[in-house]
Amino acid sequence: MNTEDFIKRDLSRRQFLGRSAKNAAGVAAGMVGLSATVAVAAGAMSRLRVAVIGVRNQGRNLATLFAEEPGIEVATLCDVDQNLEAAARKAVKDVSGREPRWEADFRRVLDDSSIDAVVIATPDHWHAIMGVLACQAGKDVYLEKPVSHTIEEGTRLVEAARKHGRVMQTGLQQRSGSHFQSAIEVVQSGKLGSVRLAKAWLSNSRKPIGHRREDVPSTGLNYDLWIGPAPAHAFTSNRSHYNWRSFWDYGTGELGNWGVHLLDVARWGLGVELPQRVSSSGGKYVFDDDQETPDTMLTTYSYPQHTILWEHRTWTNHGLEGRGSGVSFHGERGTLVVDRSGWKVYDSDERLTSDTSEQAKAHVRNFIECVRSRQTPAADIQVGHVSTTLCHLGNIAWRVGHEVQFDEVAQNFGSDAAANAMLTKSYRQPWALPLV
Repeated sequence: MNTEDFIKRDLSRRQFLGRSAKNAAGVAAGMVGLSATVAVAAGAMSRLRVAVIGVRNQGRNLATLFAEEPGIEVATLCDVDQNLEAAARKAVKDVSGREPRWEADFRRVLDDSSIDAVVIATPDHWHAIMGVLACQAGKDVYLEKPVSHTIEEGTRLVEAARKHGRVMQTGLQQRSGSHFQSAIEVVQSGKLGSVRLAKAWLSNSRKPIGHRREDVPSTGLNYDLWIGPAPAHAFTSNRSHYNWRSFWDYGTGELGNWGVHLLDVARWGLGVELPQRVSSSGGKYVFDDDQETPDTMLTTYSYPQHTILWEHRTWTNHGLEGRGSGVSFHGERGTLVVDRSGWKVYDSDERLTSDTSEQAKAHVRNFIECVRSRQTPAADIQVGHVSTTLCHLGNIAWRVGHEVQFDEVAQNFGSDAAANAMLTKSYRQPWALPLV
């Protein structure tokens, strides 16, 4: 079978499976309550009003993606940094013809009964609090990855979405990419033989962030609200904007930044949830700067019948399998390597390959469709929670300095006090993780 025939057959099969999965989801617990379903069905073609919370970089990009979609009004943008307002509002107006209103406090957005759904693209330490409150306010949620800052927060998000019958999509856009879907089908089809090992990696030459002294926040930045539930620290330029990812008080390091995307693909292909044992090594080997998270990490996730290996090096562009980032699935009859540009099978009798596919727009459209239909989105919050938990487990193993054993039923590390202490965290008053 040539490549063109394979892809045509693959597309037909994928469409069939997609419809079957969607139908099954409608019968199972993926559907919200009947009253909500009827209400949405009655206004299925009505305009949906969306608010975006956090509009630097990814948030502004998502705002424009939503604004481009028919039947969607990006009604409100929200950020604690007033300096982002003009550019963000202009970006939305340029694609939609409508200029959204601006809010500096997310609580006003959640109080607005005219908003149907919110996009949350803030630093990690805000995700769970905003996500739970949004569910309680009756909003559907598009929540950027990683969904949580601790394992307990992820559990709370799932509980909130289920209790309040909300659609919650995680920003793992590979789940909506047709070439990622076809890659997973090949992995699970038996064409590669038995597949027990997956590797995921990132090699990216980032710049050091340097050492920054205490400073005064720029005019227009509400630094106290930016900190929110995190411990109070004097302002430095490294503790805000993109560099916050490298501080444990706000971020989850490279595992939570890029690792969550690729580990999600790895466990998706292997058909696994959470591992029994996790070990992690590495450190800050290259950068002499303010970063707290490792610039080099190798993590092993051990399952009863499978293993996932993660590796990142943030100081070189030379990656594995000729790719700076990606996932490889190793079977006895072939190896499949996939990244955002496509996939290819090596050492197989069949020539199997696929070019790239649309991911970001498709993921936004999937969320919108599910808001209207009340079906389960491609990267439902449960999917996001499990994949984010893999990142937390790797970080915890690295921070405590020994292998950890996670009990998925008990949701703890047994008698490992050091690891158990990282299941949750303290919150700076008056903020707290809402009860569900």
